[in-house]
Amino acid sequence: MASIPLRLNLGDGSVAFSFSPEAARDLHKALNDLINQLKAIALEGNKPGHKPAPQKPIEYQHTGDVFLEIFCNPNIWPSPFAAKVLITIRDERIRLSTEAELTRILEDLNQYLEQV
Repeated sequence: MASIPLRLNLGDGSVAFSFSPEAARDLHKALNDLINQLKAIALEGNKPGHKPAPQKPIEYQHTGDVFLEIFCNPNIWPSPFAAKVLITIRDERIRLSTEAELTRILEDLNQYLEQV
């Protein structure tokens, strides 16, 4: 039985690639941690006269059939709903680098995890 590919919907199209359910769960956890970090920054920034402490960027990497890297600097986004991530997918023949909405990527992961 062939495995179901992970499909990520991007701003101007989509990309599908082989991705294990275990790796998808790891990525899901990393993105949820990022969302919680963004929520905390937004709450801190709403306090009068208070500037949120700078947070470390998230850099998720996975090597399997393809190399996947997702990067986000949480300090530049006002909320999780506005945040975008930089995505790089590559193998020996092709390299794709693009930006995508964080919430859209999380929805795609949720859909993938429901299917596998």
